[in-house]
Amino acid sequence: MVSAPGWQLSRGCLQLTGRWYSIGLASNSNWFKEKKHLMKMCTTVISTTADGNLEVTSTYPKGDQCEKKNSLYIKTEQPGRFSYNSPRWGSKHDIRVVETNYDEYALVATQISKSTGSSTMVLLYSRTKELSPERLERFTQFSREQGLTDEEILILPRTGESSRRERL
Repeated sequence: MVSAPGWQLSRGCLQLTGRWYSIGLASNSNWFKEKKHLMKMCTTVISTTADGNLEVTSTYPKGDQCEKKNSLYIKTEQPGRFSYNSPRWGSKHDIRVVETNYDEYALVATQISKSTGSSTMVLLYSRTKELSPERLERFTQFSREQGLTDEEILILPRTGESSRRERL
């Protein structure tokens, strides 16, 4: 898999900064299968560090409160590709910005490796809380191309809503 076409290392990172909403999430990991019925749309804020890495702060609804997760994505030699090591879970993440137009959406694929095995995760980010049916379909199509099944693909509901799959 390659990174987003036209990605420019410094400009690309800068244009990726700001507020994003997690619209879609697909994964074949066990935690996703166990928790997907609880998942809701979250807010992610991306900023750059002085050395060109990405600080990623995601805020998730959890019950009546919000939980924040901070991650530092380390840039690699390949533009649009980052690495992240999770000390909490002992996992290594290979993160690729697959597609983006910076002002509307970003499609991000992650390969996660840990001692117990590996998994795939695809995220669809949007600058707004809604995306066109074409963007949602592209997310679904790309997730399937990564070997994920329809049961492993979720359009995240806004807080207080049920998932799209439950409404169908």
